[in-house]
Amino acid sequence: MLKIAILGLGEGRSTMSAALESSKLELVKVCDRNEEICKQRAKEFDFHSYTTNYDDLLNDESIDIIAIYTPDHLHAQHVKQALLAGKHVVCTKPFIDDLSDAKELLELSKTTGKKVFIGQSSRFFEPAKRQRADYEAGLIGDLITIEAQYHADHRWFLKKEWSLLQSFKWLYGGLSHPVDFIRWYLPNIQEVMGYGMISSNGAVAGLKNEDTMHFIFKATDGRIARVSGVYTSPTQPAQRDSGMSTILRATEGASQADYHELRYAVTDKTGEEKVITWGDSTIKYYFRFEGQSHHGGEYQNYLEYFVDSIEQNFEAYPNMEEGIGTVALLQAMDKSLQTGLPVKIADVLNEYGL
Repeated sequence: MLKIAILGLGEGRSTMSAALESSKLELVKVCDRNEEICKQRAKEFDFHSYTTNYDDLLNDESIDIIAIYTPDHLHAQHVKQALLAGKHVVCTKPFIDDLSDAKELLELSKTTGKKVFIGQSSRFFEPAKRQRADYEAGLIGDLITIEAQYHADHRWFLKKEWSLLQSFKWLYGGLSHPVDFIRWYLPNIQEVMGYGMISSNGAVAGLKNEDTMHFIFKATDGRIARVSGVYTSPTQPAQRDSGMSTILRATEGASQADYHELRYAVTDKTGEEKVITWGDSTIKYYFRFEGQSHHGGEYQNYLEYFVDSIEQNFEAYPNMEEGIGTVALLQAMDKSLQTGLPVKIADVLNEYGL
């Protein structure tokens, strides 16, 4: 059984739950520089092997995997240290916030022979897994286009002081989920064009960056897709609309995966229409505490998939290259918002010699 340690116990709380519940992993140590958070987690999970010093994880030869859930700007340094210490790495999304770190990390992964997996949790949620399986089984034919959205009434979030800082962008914090779904089905995005604005609700609160955005993507084969994000407006009733949703439209059918509602709909190539929802036991597996704010089941699914990839020696996706590609795409989207012009992803990658 592989041994895992966790760095960063805010979001890492879900990962603690995931690792402790899993039969494929043994949690051996957790770390956060805030000792109070360490004590809270120790009490919550009755797990008392914690430290406030990252070196204690790096120097522990029994640890096979380090899972990193620190703030975005620290990811590159923490991943680098873990690879140099001979550990496999799970890193939460977005992978890095500065593409100038990408080349060194790619080289390091190759030279150390250690795997890096990006914890893009939404792919490992029940409706998304079912949608992907149906698509790969050819149930809806060849893909024509995708629409993905993440709409949430996050006005409560604006009460957090850091949400009003210049450095906070919903583009990275929110839209990275539906953008990852676009890349999952159309990995070769060539160009993106988008418009965004600060809504009147966001402006009153003092928000510095866009809370309302719509983007169009074009792949190298000419197919197009769109993504939408709205974060400071009330939402529709869940029976009518999902906060996070991905629609595939294909040559012989269509499908829609609704995130929080655990709801999936498909019209397959025979013309049969199905709507599937999952019951209490599945809901409790995914959403373990505080309503739907921590979705530990997805983390357990992806940790176990990563363990399988190490033990069976296959590539786990999203890997580091895909994580870097998503960051490049998000940066191109950011650039398009600022310039009001289409941006080619290759231009962003070339800037960093990638």
